[in-house]
Amino acid sequence: MRIPYLRAPFKPFLAVLAALAIATAAAHAAAAAGDLRVIAPAASGGGWDQTARAMRDVLESVDPARAVEVVNIPGAGGTVGLAQVISGFKGSPDTLMVSGLVMVGAVQVARSPATLDQVTPIARLTGEYEVIVVPAASPIRSMEDLLAQFRENPGAVSWGGGSAGGADHMLVGLLATAVGVDPASVNYVPFSGGGEALAAILGGHVTVGVSGWSEFASQVRAGTLRALAISAPAPVADIGVPTLKQQGVNLDLVNWRGVVAPPGITDEQKRALADTVEAMARSPAWKATLERHGWLDLYQTPDQFAAFLRVERGRVQSVLRDIGLLPRGGQ
Repeated sequence: MRIPYLRAPFKPFLAVLAALAIATAAAHAAAAAGDLRVIAPAASGGGWDQTARAMRDVLESVDPARAVEVVNIPGAGGTVGLAQVISGFKGSPDTLMVSGLVMVGAVQVARSPATLDQVTPIARLTGEYEVIVVPAASPIRSMEDLLAQFRENPGAVSWGGGSAGGADHMLVGLLATAVGVDPASVNYVPFSGGGEALAAILGGHVTVGVSGWSEFASQVRAGTLRALAISAPAPVADIGVPTLKQQGVNLDLVNWRGVVAPPGITDEQKRALADTVEAMARSPAWKATLERHGWLDLYQTPDQFAAFLRVERGRVQSVLRDIGLLPRGGQ
């Protein structure tokens, strides 16, 4: 399946939302007995799902009396889950949703009527570098091999990653630009969850995989995947994968993640959620979680996170225009 940049497909947003009422009811039922629900707006196995489950484990360890339920609501780069938080959970003081760079891009590429302007920023939490991998049996042995094929015939190299317009997609487009390949010729195949992407990569259904380090780390360490490059600005000792910059590509990128709450909550309810998340983020258990997953600590308070989002929206829009996912004249 080939998906060029200028035609990155999304199901029509209204069609995707056809299942909204059903999914909302399921999410309410799943979290009915819990003190807090954390929505992962993606299928299981990916970075948002990992973040939501890590939060659950740490929140319950910090406060054993608290029950935390994780609810997966996949679709359209997180914008289905975002729409649900805005409409189905409006005013709910016991709901958080994992968000991040992927969603900022997906909102723009999908022309989503649901946007991050409509939710309540609670905290930015983590950052993660992207890694480029191939199956262990691939004839591509190095980044040099990959770039040689990519330059010779860009469309013959298929890149498997997360949703169109997300961090994985942006990295491939920026890489194409950096090595002299037209981004519009990139063959990018989006998947809605890390599990789906990993299966496609291991099965040889795509040439190359792109995702956050934590999503591929166990397979790289087990030898089933070969890591060619990481998008860090400098070598990461605990990971040991060469950076793009070390291999002649002047490019780095970090994929951040945070949490937001529904609209319509009171200031007091917002403070309570923010205090809960901050206590989690400052805890030794969370520090251990960051180390275990190879995540960066990028914690920001609600006000800092809200200001960051305003700037990030413009930055992402500029990148998406540069790589051909948005028209030059506007969103």
